[in-house]
Amino acid sequence: MTEERRLHVTPMVAVMAVLSLLLIGGGGTYLLMREGSAPEVTPTSAPGATSDAVIGRAASTSPDVVVTLTKAAADRAGIHLTPISMPVGTETLRVPGIVEPNAYQQVTVTPLVSGRIVMVSAQLGDRVRKGQPLAEVYSPELAEARTKYIAARAMLDAHDRELQRTEKLVEIGAASRQELERIHAEHAAQTAEVESARSRLELLGAAGDEGSSKSQADATTRVPAPIDGVITERLANVGLNVDPTSRLFTVVDLSNVWIIADVYERDLARVREGVRATVTTTASPGQLLAGRVSFIDPQLNPTTRTARIRVEVANPRGDLRLGMYTEVAIESAATASALAVPRDAVQSVGDKQVIYLSVPNDPEKFVEREVRLGRTLGDHVEVLAGLSAGDSVVSGGSFFLRSEAERLGLRGSHADVQGAKIVVTEKGFEPDKVSVRAGATVRLTFVRTTDKTCGTEVVFPSLKIKRALPLNEPVVIEFMPAQTGEVAFACGMNMLKGVVVVQ
Repeated sequence: MTEERRLHVTPMVAVMAVLSLLLIGGGGTYLLMREGSAPEVTPTSAPGATSDAVIGRAASTSPDVVVTLTKAAADRAGIHLTPISMPVGTETLRVPGIVEPNAYQQVTVTPLVSGRIVMVSAQLGDRVRKGQPLAEVYSPELAEARTKYIAARAMLDAHDRELQRTEKLVEIGAASRQELERIHAEHAAQTAEVESARSRLELLGAAGDEGSSKSQADATTRVPAPIDGVITERLANVGLNVDPTSRLFTVVDLSNVWIIADVYERDLARVREGVRATVTTTASPGQLLAGRVSFIDPQLNPTTRTARIRVEVANPRGDLRLGMYTEVAIESAATASALAVPRDAVQSVGDKQVIYLSVPNDPEKFVEREVRLGRTLGDHVEVLAGLSAGDSVVSGGSFFLRSEAERLGLRGSHADVQGAKIVVTEKGFEPDKVSVRAGATVRLTFVRTTDKTCGTEVVFPSLKIKRALPLNEPVVIEFMPAQTGEVAFACGMNMLKGVVVVQ
């Protein structure tokens, strides 16, 4: 019988053994997991995007989406590529204008005296010269001033003779020196009286030193033309009682006129004082009139969001008539670093604008890129961020690529929310029509910018939503349309209306 050997294990030793086993097992598991884990992927730009050539690419833009089409599908969709290039050095802004008189060469003619019109020699539309008589006014005030002048001249003549006699008497000792000084003082006072009467006549438009007694007794005065120009307004008629505030004629020098045009707020950066402008009219479509922008109104029209500009144009032959409609072409410098793409290349996805780019060396792949747009340049639109010089954009068939990306659900979570901003102005909801797709969340942000509107709240009757719209505070309304159709909304008084078109 062998001796049985027993191993006695204390509680402390058992605990230490268990802890050792746990540590060994955890370390092995960590090593196994590390060796079998996937490598970390660093996000990179989509094919065709060069990081150092992207203009203002914002970090907050949505990730690029790649849409793959077979060659047959691309041919059916009419995919057409257009290389991106810098716009031309100058661009032309065309705005409608209207001919107005040069306010610095437009004079309203008024009489210098009160009285009654006895003769009118100028007719509406007449060309007149400076100083030419336009009308004559009979004035009792002028007659009284002439009478005072004649009396003052007669008194001065009498004082002249008396002064001469007194000087001779003083020489022979028949009159005192004191008497001569008195006569000198009276003569000076009478001379001042004559000058005062003459000045009064001149203020009334008559000369004080007229020779004949007939002209001196005449109580009529002429109303002369103040400048060379054309009579554009005549209010004077024979027998009309007038005073110095009465408007008789308006004379305008039409050798230089103003073209007044309205420029939208978004285009004001393209207009500068002093830039060249070309004016054309429908009356003479082949005639180009050169001018320059001389004034830009510092205030915007709050209703139309436009600013008035003034173009001065020479009009020596009078071809431009007041009130005539014109087209003003204003030259402005384009932004040197800006890129322009065809307008058909831009698609809207919710509240964002995207453009589709071709992938080099892979004609079956197209990249959906979010961009930030600027000004509209004719058939092109300026791209401020998101593109590179040398990229090729899809100018034909971009709508098909957008539909394909939506059908395949390539945008993931970024396509789950569709956003749009609606501004409440005096005119109503702007825009009043928003297009979305069914099955995705719609997020509408309402902002009321004026108190001159009834749109202080918005109501969606079919959704049973009613929200107040505080001034200049954004109000967000979200819903998910399950099927296609229209979701109407309106103000609380049901006067301003809009619609969400679900496609």
